[in-house]
Amino acid sequence: MTDLFKFLLFWRNPVNFKELVDNGALIVDVRTPGEYKSGHIQGSVNIPLNKLNDSIAMLRKRSKPVITCCASGMRSASAVYVLKAGGIEEVYNGGAWKKLSRRTG
Repeated sequence: MTDLFKFLLFWRNPVNFKELVDNGALIVDVRTPGEYKSGHIQGSVNIPLNKLNDSIAMLRKRSKPVITCCASGMRSASAVYVLKAGGIEEVYNGGAWKKLSRRTG
């Protein structure tokens, strides 16, 4: 494998989620309300993925980074796409909420 190919496939820019949250980033949990009630990151907001489009204007007004999370990282990845398509530029996929909780605490 060439070095460039390895770089493109495996390079990741590490995100300091704790620093983002300390500087005002909003954690958006895109799981269902029932999932959210069973456990979530303190200070996060629950906006289910299927309702995310309805909240884009509110999130854009905040002018702060958004970190998405869910149960495994699949829905949060989709949420990043939805939010970026809605004009929110600084969006990060936090992946599974339990893992993100450890990375922000």
